[in-house]
Amino acid sequence: QVQLVESGGGLVHPGGSLRLSCAASGSIFSIPTMGWYRQGPGKERELVATDTSGGSAKYADSVKGRFTISRDNAKKTVYLQMNSLKPEDTAVYYCTARVGSYFGGAMDYWGRGTQVTVSS
Repeated sequence: QVQLVESGGGLVHPGGSLRLSCAASGSIFSIPTMGWYRQGPGKERELVATDTSGGSAKYADSVKGRFTISRDNAKKTVYLQMNSLKPEDTAVYYCTARVGSYFGGAMDYWGRGTQVTVSS
């Protein structure tokens, strides 16, 4: 079994910054992809950013230039540095990881989410 645990959410003023972290643990052979999604009030869950083990990052247009995804493969941890936060960034942020098994194949896992609120 694999667990993803997020941390770093909270309340921040517009223009402020937050850094989210997500650590993976359990039976893990490889983690080809890690990323972040978010779900705002009354909205569908949407992609924020993903990062592959090869170093290729992808971002939603709404966060390009403001958010940066990074990984520490030794710690099995993915980070999301969020700068210049806007009220519309308010959402529950979910970590996701595609995890390769020792027995072959891969599965997608999700964390429980961490709340980010941007408000004055």
